[in-house]
Amino acid sequence: MLTSAEWSESRLGYPFRDPALLDAALTHRSAGRGNYERLEFLGDAVLNFVVAVLVFQSYPDATEGDLSRYRAALVSGQTLAEIANEPGLGDQLRLGSGELKTGGFRRESILADALEALFGAIYLDGGPQAAQAVIQGLLTDRVAELPEAHELKDPKTRLQELLQGRGKPLPTYSVEDVSGEPHEHWFVASCDVEAYGLRERGEGTSRRRAEQAAAQRVLEALERQVD
Repeated sequence: MLTSAEWSESRLGYPFRDPALLDAALTHRSAGRGNYERLEFLGDAVLNFVVAVLVFQSYPDATEGDLSRYRAALVSGQTLAEIANEPGLGDQLRLGSGELKTGGFRRESILADALEALFGAIYLDGGPQAAQAVIQGLLTDRVAELPEAHELKDPKTRLQELLQGRGKPLPTYSVEDVSGEPHEHWFVASCDVEAYGLRERGEGTSRRRAEQAAAQRVLEALERQVD
């Protein structure tokens, strides 16, 4: 198995000069102090800036709203987790025993956070150009494969617009359950569309994500009704 330094150089194309930064970026809070939380904060800002530049340059005719949708799609937790899985980031993470038992190295939120922390660590270790190079290397293909901007509207927005277009009442959302540790909450939410007799549930690491998942399932159910 590759060491963390070997993994970073071979899979990310970046050789760390300061191994302590890499170690911190790969350490989850459940494994103790010196974890990636502060680096995640920095990496999130670096990522958003680099992605903003990427989509701005890649889509010269896009409106501000379209650019925002492109960026949101690229920095979403789901997308970041998928990107983190490609070089096998989960296998490099240092997790506490509880997270190991529950498969934390595969959890979307942990993978996304750790990837952002890596970007923050690279920024501190090699500067903005190094961070930009790594992020662009991981995201350039995805930028080129983005769908039309109108297809990237979040499920709640699309559901609202669909119902308004049909002259139907708007959906109602409610949180049905919240579980997990304070720093790792898991939400279950429902979306009700009385006009069509639909009620779907969704889950996620935040209320918003759970509601979005529920709205997506309602949209899929409405599509089946039409079919």
